[in-house]
Amino acid sequence: MLLDDLAAASDALAATTSRLRKVEVLADVLRRAALDEPDEVGLAVAWLSGSLRQRRTGLGPAALRDLPPPADAPSLRLPEVDAAFERAAREAGPGSGARRLEGFRALVARATAREQRLLAGLVVGEVRHGALGGVALDAVARAAGLPGADVRRAAMLGGALGPVAQAALADGAAGLARFRLRVGRPLQPMLAQAADDVGGALARTGPARVEEKLDGVRVQVHRDGGAVLVVTRSLDDVTARLPEVVAAVRGLDVGSAVLDGEVLALGPDGRPLPFQLTASRVGRHDGDAAVPLSVRFFDVLHLDGDDLVAEPARERQAALERAVPAALRVRAREVDGVDGVEEAQAFLDAALARGHEGVVVKALGAPYEAGRRGAAWVKVKPRHTLDLVVLAAEWGHGRRRGTLSNLHLGARDDHAPTGFTMLGKTFKGLTDAMLSWQTERLLALEAGREGHVVRVRPELVVEVAFDGVQTSPRYPGGVALRFARVLRHRPDKRAEDADGIAAVRAIHARPGEG
Repeated sequence: MLLDDLAAASDALAATTSRLRKVEVLADVLRRAALDEPDEVGLAVAWLSGSLRQRRTGLGPAALRDLPPPADAPSLRLPEVDAAFERAAREAGPGSGARRLEGFRALVARATAREQRLLAGLVVGEVRHGALGGVALDAVARAAGLPGADVRRAAMLGGALGPVAQAALADGAAGLARFRLRVGRPLQPMLAQAADDVGGALARTGPARVEEKLDGVRVQVHRDGGAVLVVTRSLDDVTARLPEVVAAVRGLDVGSAVLDGEVLALGPDGRPLPFQLTASRVGRHDGDAAVPLSVRFFDVLHLDGDDLVAEPARERQAALERAVPAALRVRAREVDGVDGVEEAQAFLDAALARGHEGVVVKALGAPYEAGRRGAAWVKVKPRHTLDLVVLAAEWGHGRRRGTLSNLHLGARDDHAPTGFTMLGKTFKGLTDAMLSWQTERLLALEAGREGHVVRVRPELVVEVAFDGVQTSPRYPGGVALRFARVLRHRPDKRAEDADGIAAVRAIHARPGEG
C-alpha cells in the first residue's frame, strides 16, 4: 500500500467531525490493505492512530525544519517507510544524529505534500485527525465484521491495536481468540476520567474505593517465577532501571502475578519528593541509588494462574490484599457512593496534606478495562489556573503547519530584565479556531524571529490550566508549570493584569508541589 493512501485517509478524517464517518473512512483503508497487502494492516492502523511501531526514533521537531520540497507523485510504500523509521531508531554512536536526520530527509524528499504532513505528525506525535483510541478500535471491528467489545478486549490483552487489527482482518474471530492474558506480555493500562470534585466522581461510580493519587510513574509488573518484567504506562521496558521494584516483587509469596501500580521517590518522612526526581531516575539506565524509588500497587490483573481482568474491582482488591502487604499498597478507603461524599472529601483532604496529587475514585463493581478512559475510574485533584502572557510562539508542524502553535508562557516579574519570567511552553488545549485567531494576533505583535520561533511583544494574555509547579533549572525563575494547557485567550486583559511570579512560587511552596 502506498503511504499516499494513508495520507489521503488522514486528510479525509480531518475534514469531518462525524465519528461515524471517521470510522467508515478508517475501516475502508483497512479493508483495502487487507485485500492488497495483509501484512501491512498493522502499520496502517497504527499510523492512522498516531503511533509508530518503533515508539522512539530519535527524531523530533528539529527534523522538520527546512524540509525539502514535496515530490510531485507518490512512490513511497508502507514497508520502506517503516524500514526508514527502524533505521532511525537503531542509529547509535558518534554521528548518529546527523545520519538519522540525513535518512529522514531523504525519505521526506520522496513524499508528496500530504505524505509529508502525515510523516511530520508521526515524528512529533501530533497526528490530529480525530481517529485515535476508540475510533480506531471501532474501525477495526467494522472492517472485520466483529463485535467492538471483542476487538477491544483483544487489544487490551495484546498491548497494541496493530497486531490485533491484522489478526482480525486475516482470521476473524479465530484471530482475536489468540489474544489472551499472558504473564510477561504487557497490557494496555486502564485510565481515568477527571471530575471537579468527589461528589461528581461518586455520582458516576456509585459505591467506590477512593485511593490516593500518587505523583509518580505508572508501572505494570509481571512476575513468572523468578522472572520479573517492569514496563511503564507506554509499555516501555524499564526493568533494568528499577531494581527496587524487581526486589520488592520477588519478595512476594506468589508464583505468578501481573500488578498495576506507581513508583515514586519518597523523603525520610514518607512524603513524595518532586516528580522530576522520580522521572529523572526512571529515565536513567544506571539505576542511580542516590534517588531510591518506592513502589505502591493498586490493582492485580493475574495471580497464580487466575486471570482477574474481568473480575469486579472488589474481587481484584481482595486478591491484591492477599498477595501484597499493606506497605506496598496504595492507601485507600471504601465509601458508599454519593452517601459517602463527606468521608471521601476527608480522605482527599488528607491525601493532599500528605503531599499527594489527589484521589482516584474507582467503582467497586467494574472490571479492569485496559486501554479505556471509562467512567469506572475518576480522578479528582485540584486544578490550578493562571493568567499568563505570551512571550513567543513556534510555528507548528503537520496539520498545524502555517500556524503559530507552541506558546512560550511568562509571568510578570519586576526583577526580570523584560518584566516577565518564562515558565514553559504549551500547545495543548488549542482548537483549530484558537490557532487561527492567535496566529493572526501574534503576527501583529511580532518583535523578531529566531529560526522557527517568533518573538512577540508581551501583550496577549491566555488563561492556562496546569497540574502543578516544579523546580526547574531550565528557566530563569527556577520554576516551571507541569502539564500546562490553554483554556482560552484573554484579549480583555492587559499584560499588567496577568499573574506574577510570586503567585507561581506560592503554588510551588504548597504541600505536594516542588
